[in-house]
Amino acid sequence: MSRISLSRHLITQQHAGTISADLRLLIEVVARACKAISHAVSKGALGDIMGEAGTGNIQGEAQKKLDVISNEILLEANEWGGHLAGMASEEMEHPYQIPGQYPRGAYLLLFDPLDGSSNIDVNVSIGTIFSVLRCPDGMAGTEEAFLQPGTQQVAAGYTVYGPQTQLILTTGNGVFGFTLDREQGSFVLTQENIQIPTTTKEFAINMSNQRHWQAPVQRYIGELLAGKTGVRGKDYNMRWIASMVADVHRILNRGGIFMYPRDNREADKPGKLRLMYEANPMSFIVEQAGGAATNGYQRILEIQPEKLHQRVAVFLGSKEEVAQVTQYHQTDL
Repeated sequence: MSRISLSRHLITQQHAGTISADLRLLIEVVARACKAISHAVSKGALGDIMGEAGTGNIQGEAQKKLDVISNEILLEANEWGGHLAGMASEEMEHPYQIPGQYPRGAYLLLFDPLDGSSNIDVNVSIGTIFSVLRCPDGMAGTEEAFLQPGTQQVAAGYTVYGPQTQLILTTGNGVFGFTLDREQGSFVLTQENIQIPTTTKEFAINMSNQRHWQAPVQRYIGELLAGKTGVRGKDYNMRWIASMVADVHRILNRGGIFMYPRDNREADKPGKLRLMYEANPMSFIVEQAGGAATNGYQRILEIQPEKLHQRVAVFLGSKEEVAQVTQYHQTDL
């Protein structure tokens, strides 16, 4: 039985009218860039890419060498293909305008070039997250053009660089998983129509921040920790990798809930994760896989962005658990 490559899968989607030819080509370019990042990651210390870059991003966070390398790989791979009007990255303050010598297209690409980069030096799974929007007419990739709610995404995906390199993709017609065949150099379809289990016994959250959580999260986590003796009537296990890509990938495959709530240290801030580069693409994927994603009060995909690097609280994964913690927020405890 012949194996289905990413390109063949996308061509099938194009023939079915699900995606345009330009979107197909754009996704293929992003996938090729992710292969290059995977190669760089796999070299580790042998490639002189470990450690700090000596620079900071717009959020004031220290950049790893691989953060900078991955960002450059994605920019250079996508700037000349004619599919994009502009790009935006978690690592850059302003959108990247397509150089004048290259043709401009109808789409906008947003990405977190290397999610979980704090784990690079300890060889824990990390990844790339991306999101694709249509560029509104006449905006030519300006910052305003990117400020669209997540419901407007036409594609989203992530690549996880772990024991295998896997690409997870949605174009709004289900979620599909591809594994990189290193010998052939191509992504091969290995999972079709991925579905997150509705119920779960696993949760992912940084427990070291418990003392800072607000009342709804304290209540919810307290119930999970009570196990069979509590109101939930079953034991839960906590899993926390500290790499959103890796944590969401686990949830996508076996269920669970991922939480990164706002807390009382900076109660006026809506959260830590980036709406445009992390929360929106992951929420699109999770919803397409039958799960749910909220900020505790509303569906993440319906949030109207006000700025490019906007932050947000995130609760995503199995529907029943997301509904429960969201209910606790909405009752104003």
